[in-house]
Amino acid sequence: MKTRRWIASSLSIAALLLPAQGLSQEPGGTLAIKAGRVHTWDSDLGIENGVVVIDNGIIVAVGGPDTPIPAGVEIIDAGDAGLFPGLFDAVSRLGITEIGAVDVTNDSREMGDNNAHLQAATAVHPASEILPVTRAEGITHAVAAPTGSGIAGQGSLIHMAGWTIEEMSIKRGAYMAVQWPRLRGRRFGFGFGGAASAGEFSERKERYDEQIQMYENLLEDARRYQQAAEANTVVSREMKFEALAKVASGEMPMVISANDTRSITDAVEFGERNNVRVIIAGGSEAWKVREMLAAKNIPVILSATQALPAAENDPYDSIYAQPGMLHEAGVKFAISTFNASASRTLPFEAATAVPYGLPYREALKAITLYPAQILGVDDRLGSIEVGKLANLIVVEGDPLDIRSSVTHLIINGQVVSTDNKHRQLYERYRARPQRGPTQ
Repeated sequence: MKTRRWIASSLSIAALLLPAQGLSQEPGGTLAIKAGRVHTWDSDLGIENGVVVIDNGIIVAVGGPDTPIPAGVEIIDAGDAGLFPGLFDAVSRLGITEIGAVDVTNDSREMGDNNAHLQAATAVHPASEILPVTRAEGITHAVAAPTGSGIAGQGSLIHMAGWTIEEMSIKRGAYMAVQWPRLRGRRFGFGFGGAASAGEFSERKERYDEQIQMYENLLEDARRYQQAAEANTVVSREMKFEALAKVASGEMPMVISANDTRSITDAVEFGERNNVRVIIAGGSEAWKVREMLAAKNIPVILSATQALPAAENDPYDSIYAQPGMLHEAGVKFAISTFNASASRTLPFEAATAVPYGLPYREALKAITLYPAQILGVDDRLGSIEVGKLANLIVVEGDPLDIRSSVTHLIINGQVVSTDNKHRQLYERYRARPQRGPTQ
């Protein structure tokens, strides 16, 4: 990916030279947490007066108040507060975008239509000011996902704290990010589709089909490359084909950004023809094809719910109500932000869907357990269970309520500071001297 020219940007040089506060090191020793309620997802009520014991970054015990705690370990007594799994933003620009309007601080995309070999982890900036702001709202892990036309590259699953990308990494190749071609015509006003002439549509359809055929050809080339590699007849190494071979074999899912009904349907059919695991990303019109998605067991990572309808004649609340409709239809889904600076709003995006038909617990699972299940990492993340990574949050109040407070962050088994630039600026201007009335 393109080299960051940080010094030329509007970021402060000091932010690059000094380590960010609260970053974790390697997984720590033993830690115990006592909370008013431990939300394990095993039951609606969780464990009252629960105890969780962590050792070397892994949860080793979960139980009631009688759970044994090793002598001499650090204990966090959260009082009546709740202990929840850390929140998971499954499609984000965290670590690879700092200021959206400043190009040199954006490293989320690369030129070309096939960047399958690129991993977003190589561009993640651990000292990003956005990371502390985001984790203070309870997001403990996320996928930094590349953008761009065609095959954009591999999204990388990372902890939201660490001095280096090696410390932050959970899974560098979490999925292959693909942008599905658009067939819709011009867009007007609030972004609604406009009509196109027959000639314009014919040309667009031709380009659309060519792009899809390119994807299919690349997958077939990757399969042949893998066969040659297994037979030791590869003449030169091709990293793009090595990466795509994981998709072709089903080892790595293909997360396809598609929003309108035709794009979603065509992407699903593409996956069936080529025998690849498809996950729909964005999916602003997924509710219109929810029966098909449920029947074919296709998961969806929805973009932010606080958005306008996708089409001119859609109900005003279609995006708000979509998670509830997908849940009712039996579609596995997660909610994500597809953003960096707005990733901190993840819990409130999930909360928006609750009054429009999504059960409360399902909203919480959509930003904890379900993204982990969709990406195949639920053996390590998504719930409070023995053997899983200790990415946890202590919350006074409801984690989906903007008035609540995350009092403790545990990432990779270590306590991480909730301090961040937003809080520092708030305290700075709150304490500014008060002047008397002007004469």
